[in-house]
Amino acid sequence: MIALLQRVTHAQVVVDGATIGAIDAGLMVLVCAERNDTEKDAEQLLTRLLSYRVFSDDAGKMNRSVTDVQGGLLLVPQFTLAADTQSGTRPSFTPAAPPALGKQLFDHFVALAKQRHAYVETGQFGADMKVTLTNDGPVTFWLQTKAKADT
Repeated sequence: MIALLQRVTHAQVVVDGATIGAIDAGLMVLVCAERNDTEKDAEQLLTRLLSYRVFSDDAGKMNRSVTDVQGGLLLVPQFTLAADTQSGTRPSFTPAAPPALGKQLFDHFVALAKQRHAYVETGQFGADMKVTLTNDGPVTFWLQTKAKADT
């Protein structure tokens, strides 16, 4: 699984003109399931995400996690993160999980996040979403449960 996390001062997801998820300071995370991912991959990725230190401590060093700072978590499904862009001018989405598996793993990821973190909002799987954010830093990191060669 893949997570593209961005430290934000604000982020929101709008579907059909209605805001369905929004946070203030925290992490906006694009989440993608790859073809051979399992619930174990989702659990490993969430554990890493919740403890990943991207917020500054009193000395100005990135030593605090979203859990440490009690920040918001906005989880947005994004299958295009798995795109194979190695050749041509059109991406291939073969590495992405099929939609049913992708939804199952995203839903599992969200359910676990809601058990383990105080403030979780989400996007909507399969919807045409409008995502806006104010990246703080900017700070953006790519987390993945296994190397691309393993998929």
